Amino acid sequence: MYYKSTRDSSVNVTSAQAIAQGISKDGGLFVPSEIPKITFNDIKNLGDMSYPDRAAFVFSKYLTDFSEAEIRYCVDNAYSDKNFDTKNICELAHLFDGTYMLELWHGPTCAFKDMALQILPYLITTSAKKIKLNKKIVILVATSGDTGKAALEGFKDVEGTQIMVFYPADGVSKMQKKQMITQEGENVAVCAINGNFDDAQNGVKSIFTDSEVENELSKNGFMFSSANSINWGRLAPQIVYYVSSYAQLVYNGKIELGEKINIVVPTGNFGNILAAYYAKKMGIPVNKLICASNSNNVLTDFINTGVYDRNRKFHTTISPSMDILISSNLERLLYHLCGEDDSQIREWFSSLYDCGKYEVSDEVKDVLRKEFYAGFCDDSQTKACIKEQFDKYSYVCDTHTAVAVKVYEDYREKTKDKTKTIIASTASPYKFSNSVLVALSEIDQAMDEFELVDKLNEVSKLDIPKSLAELKYKEIRFNDTIEKNDMKAFVLKSLGI
Repeated sequence: MYYKSTRDSSVNVTSAQAIAQGISKDGGLFVPSEIPKITFNDIKNLGDMSYPDRAAFVFSKYLTDFSEAEIRYCVDNAYSDKNFDTKNICELAHLFDGTYMLELWHGPTCAFKDMALQILPYLITTSAKKIKLNKKIVILVATSGDTGKAALEGFKDVEGTQIMVFYPADGVSKMQKKQMITQEGENVAVCAINGNFDDAQNGVKSIFTDSEVENELSKNGFMFSSANSINWGRLAPQIVYYVSSYAQLVYNGKIELGEKINIVVPTGNFGNILAAYYAKKMGIPVNKLICASNSNNVLTDFINTGVYDRNRKFHTTISPSMDILISSNLERLLYHLCGEDDSQIREWFSSLYDCGKYEVSDEVKDVLRKEFYAGFCDDSQTKACIKEQFDKYSYVCDTHTAVAVKVYEDYREKTKDKTKTIIASTASPYKFSNSVLVALSEIDQAMDEFELVDKLNEVSKLDIPKSLAELKYKEIRFNDTIEKNDMKAFVLKSLGI
């Protein structure tokens, strides 16, 4: 299995090269040269396996330059009881009428990003050894909240790496910010920027493709890689939990082998739902992929019209991890849908950079509508959904999962589709205690984030994750806030260059 660049199909690298490098030098994203297949018999056999065993099976299809021992080393270290508070790693909770919540937040930072970012450090360091890199790997991360902490936690004190995280100063929850600015580890740095997530993401991409910076790093024994979902090593682990959840439902007798399901994903950067698309193309029977957005509904408009237009008002919402107007992973999907035409991808994304918009072909529009359904909801609808789910089922959704539930309810009402459905539950409600409590009950606005956590525990009876409870006593280590144009200088200074 080799990997190509979305902007130059002649690129041909191994998975170890793709993971260690993070992004192609031409600015494109690495994609597999083919999507491997799994059979119904494979799915059946996965049923009584552990999560690490299922992960090892999926990785064996994509990381063909890794030995079996190398894959086992990565999955066994990442997906263990010491990292997750449930033996199953992710849980399937039956919500209502054939609808299941795929709980992806049982890891150390209480967000779905842990599912990939607990294993990514092992994938990157193993990849570096395989291709005989003798440089320190510098991980640059732009975050809208969850990726930053999950990456910091995954890479802290990992030998041969250094990690820097940039987040929008006013674009993350108080709990997300507290998680990042108290991060432990000798190889970590965290910095706020005056701007939004797209500014942070664009800044990181710009630094990655800056030849002057690359030369300075090389002279000083460094090289860049990424922990954002632009890195294939972030995306591949996300495929695993969709394959795993389908196998689990079959094993538990909840669906028949071969029965189609819907998958609903709250998404901003398009990585999580793209992983579900790859799972479908591998052979997981999926009826419809349902893309749920908040008020920053650029993806909803794109899937429904074929026009991607970021020239719109940016909304700061109660689901901040989805406050994104440039969805990076969409480039991978479009590369596949346009027949791997790299010149077409370059044209569309040059137009996005220059004009803020592009329009795909009629053929691509038709496939988008066939594969995906898209909807969105605003903050008031999100809060109403949180309240409704708690009143009906005593189930507490965070502000991102509630977006997915609301969009799914709208889809079901519109289409009358009764297909059994998995909804990706992407974060613990305790990461957004203020907004969740506002939806559920009256609160005292003078409460700090830890008093809010205690209040939510009183209302919901849901156990407080240990990692969040311990934050109250952690020392603040990072207080820097910079302008978005100063990110390059911050990186070089942090590296002592």
